[in-house]
Amino acid sequence: MNDARTTSATHKEQAYEVRLARDDADLLGAQRLRYDVFVDELGAVCAGADHARRLERDALDPYFDHLLLVDRSIDPTTLAHVVGVYRLMPQERARELGRFYSDAEYDLAPLRASGRKLVELGRSCVHPAHRRGPVMLLLWNGVAEYVLERGIEILFGVASFHGTDPAGHAEALSYLHAHHLAPDALRVAVRPGVHAQRMDLLDPDTVDRARATAAIPPLIRAYLRLGGFVGEGAYIDTDFNTTDVCLIMDTSRMSERAVDFYARKTPRR
Repeated sequence: MNDARTTSATHKEQAYEVRLARDDADLLGAQRLRYDVFVDELGAVCAGADHARRLERDALDPYFDHLLLVDRSIDPTTLAHVVGVYRLMPQERARELGRFYSDAEYDLAPLRASGRKLVELGRSCVHPAHRRGPVMLLLWNGVAEYVLERGIEILFGVASFHGTDPAGHAEALSYLHAHHLAPDALRVAVRPGVHAQRMDLLDPDTVDRARATAAIPPLIRAYLRLGGFVGEGAYIDTDFNTTDVCLIMDTSRMSERAVDFYARKTPRR
């Protein structure tokens, strides 16, 4: 039924554009949004950021494609037009660079040895004022289009729990370890060192499923619903004030229903 709610949702979608960054204003807008979310909102240190200009950036940014959700009503010269962002590094770009971002936290040898076509996802965030409605679905439509156009087979990247105290995430991490570990052939492992953290902190029989699931951040839960897995071990990222897990999604193992949802296209306007 084409009621007022449907019309309202359509108008909201038309207010946005999903596309790759195409100029300096787009990239700076993405870096400004990342600063607003990761530094101001979530308390990250981000030692490599340009704090004077309020830009969260690093040396890898030039190697990534930056997928943007743009508010059409905002002047790009203000750098506030980017209200959602993902950054994506295809395998050939990582080969040119010599690494993926996640290589600093996880041994990605199983993914490289798979012979599958890879893309790394990261730095996903949405401006607080735009977190309701179709925004996340629009961004995911953009990622799906990117993946389908390039024949990507494996998507992966670190995703985060807020805070660096693993005890506060013990139930959720233990649940992920017990029920959502990647298959052996794709199971990356956290690199040994002071930042490495076991995920099996609790006896799985003592973990309350509903409570553990509720404690998993929404983005991670969404990937799990689509058939995603996690690697072995978590990484304590003191710079970003997070506890990271490595998410892996094998598109060939996604259910037909999940593929239909994930690959649903939003018309370009």
